[in-house]
Amino acid sequence: GAPAAPLFVNVCAWSRIPAPRAPAQPLPVGAGPLQDVAEAAEHYSVIDVAYNPDVLQRAEEDREEMEHLIHLTLKFVEERCGLTLSRSYTIETFKVKGSLERLQRSLRGEEQAAAPPSQTPGSELTLAELLHSMEVQDSTPEPVLLQDSVKQDNMPLIEEITSTELPEEPSTPLYEMLTVKDANERPVTIELKIELPQVSSVSECDLSISKDDIIIEVSGKYKLELHLPELVDEETTTAVFSKGKRILFITMPIAQPED
Repeated sequence: GAPAAPLFVNVCAWSRIPAPRAPAQPLPVGAGPLQDVAEAAEHYSVIDVAYNPDVLQRAEEDREEMEHLIHLTLKFVEERCGLTLSRSYTIETFKVKGSLERLQRSLRGEEQAAAPPSQTPGSELTLAELLHSMEVQDSTPEPVLLQDSVKQDNMPLIEEITSTELPEEPSTPLYEMLTVKDANERPVTIELKIELPQVSSVSECDLSISKDDIIIEVSGKYKLELHLPELVDEETTTAVFSKGKRILFITMPIAQPED
């Protein structure tokens, strides 16, 4: 019969996947659905798998770590998708199979999982292992808990991370920054207005200011880093939060040149 369609595994780094807590702890992984692709004369299956960037960095620096990670990835794909994979694989020269947009949509859970290719029990698929360091922006992978049945020294289990376990990705709030000048066109103050609709109290805001930078963070919700157009006096800077409008007003006096 016709040969089985090749299976490509895109392995990528994603900062929202946590690193393993210890060598004996499960290795966290995020994954998209198995997808069947038919393009012109090419027919293949593809699945996207994401690890913490530190995990991939260690694998790229140590051949044994790389082989270990590939082995775990193969076991994960087999158990998640109900496949039997050949341990004969190649690491392709191109960075990603398919478009980066498709990969990001897959890991965000925005595409329906395709049915696995039909196969007879015990049949094998070839695997092309693709490694790249593209950062995926967001994801809501389907919840799956996988236990790796292979028992070896220092062989961690592998565990898929669900969307509820992923850390919140802070967004950049809307803001306006204005430099107020006096009658002689000399800058007097910098006024910053930041819209924080999910904040109910100024106590949620963490403000850090230096002479030329300001950082506002609200845990799990917002983060804003700005380089200031003028040097300011951080000691006399004031901040007022409007509960009704959910807006933070920050007034930063311009630092006066020393005599």
